[in-house]
Amino acid sequence: MLIGFAGLGRMGTPMAAHLAAAGHTVLAYDPATAQAPESVTLVDTPQALAATDLSISMLPDGAVTRAVILEGLSAVVPGHLHIVMGTVGPEVVRELAALSWLEVIDAPVSGSVSMAEAATITTMVGATLTQFELARPVLAAMTAAQFHAGPVGSGSTAKLAVNTVLAGLSQAVAEGLLLAEAGALDPATFYGILADSAAGAPYVGYKRQAYLAPHTTPVAAPVSLIRKDLGLALELAHRHSLTLPGAEAALTVLDDAVADGLAQADMAEVLTALRRRNATALTEIVSPAPQTGALS
Repeated sequence: MLIGFAGLGRMGTPMAAHLAAAGHTVLAYDPATAQAPESVTLVDTPQALAATDLSISMLPDGAVTRAVILEGLSAVVPGHLHIVMGTVGPEVVRELAALSWLEVIDAPVSGSVSMAEAATITTMVGATLTQFELARPVLAAMTAAQFHAGPVGSGSTAKLAVNTVLAGLSQAVAEGLLLAEAGALDPATFYGILADSAAGAPYVGYKRQAYLAPHTTPVAAPVSLIRKDLGLALELAHRHSLTLPGAEAALTVLDDAVADGLAQADMAEVLTALRRRNATALTEIVSPAPQTGALS
């Protein structure tokens, strides 16, 4: 199949390569890069993707996704299916799905860059059952599990719900480490305890180095990305008159991390943001004030 692929970022590049490895011919476009895997043909404009049988976008936000689709796919043949795999929120997906000249479904993914490289990420699909069955073999070339979440927009809703949990878990791990350090525990020792405890979710295991050695560990998911996703999740929550206090708290720390210049650092760097927020208290723990009186 001739497949168009828009978005050659950290996740999109290995995903496009997996499609080519599965025997598809892939034309790829990215608004910010001029590099592509050797197995993929790079094109200069999104309009070149209109000649493909099926197209995919793995772009950073709704504005870029909307622009690429409206500018690039206006000349597709009737029945052309476009799969939105970036996290853009259900409203944008439903808006695009309402276009009369293009079929649009959403299939955002969950997993790290290393999992995208290994094709072990999970995708949550919002589509009709017919569209899901059509897209599933293509999605299976890039992902290990494909879930039909419901009609269009449902995949994006599922992704935002998953990342709400992920942001809270990231925050909780950072807070646990901070508390352990304040109590004079060795961080690596505590992390081993955490990983083997009742709280030892898979995330805790594969993020070990990101928390313990952030300066030598490749970025898997930057602070800016999880902050964007959590912001979308809270927008959706507010639209449904929901209050999510844990997510609200996690967002404030992510905002602190962005303000501290950590936007492009791994999301585990919320620990650094928390350390800076608690700098005075941590200094007092390391260097306690001298006692003013003797014990009697």
